[in-house]
Amino acid sequence: MKDFDCQIECYDIERKASVYGDNVGERWWTKAWFNGREKGEKSIEITRQLSVAFIHGEITLDAWLSRFYPEQMKVYRDCINETRRMLVGV
Repeated sequence: MKDFDCQIECYDIERKASVYGDNVGERWWTKAWFNGREKGEKSIEITRQLSVAFIHGEITLDAWLSRFYPEQMKVYRDCINETRRMLVGV
């Protein structure tokens, strides 16, 4: 293995999330996009407190998406794990 030279590029799945409120800031929602799709997932209503925590970076993107989009994140994790298995050959 000492002479093993492996060049691996990052093959991650793009994922994004945003939060937005109504005009008066009383109701808040989150929306997510996976794998560069133009059409995002359905918006989910959240509390103002959660939206502020996400905006200030108190909640990581993956934790946020796992909480509000668990099925999509399961698919994401399965794909990443499968890619790792293919790269390592396990």
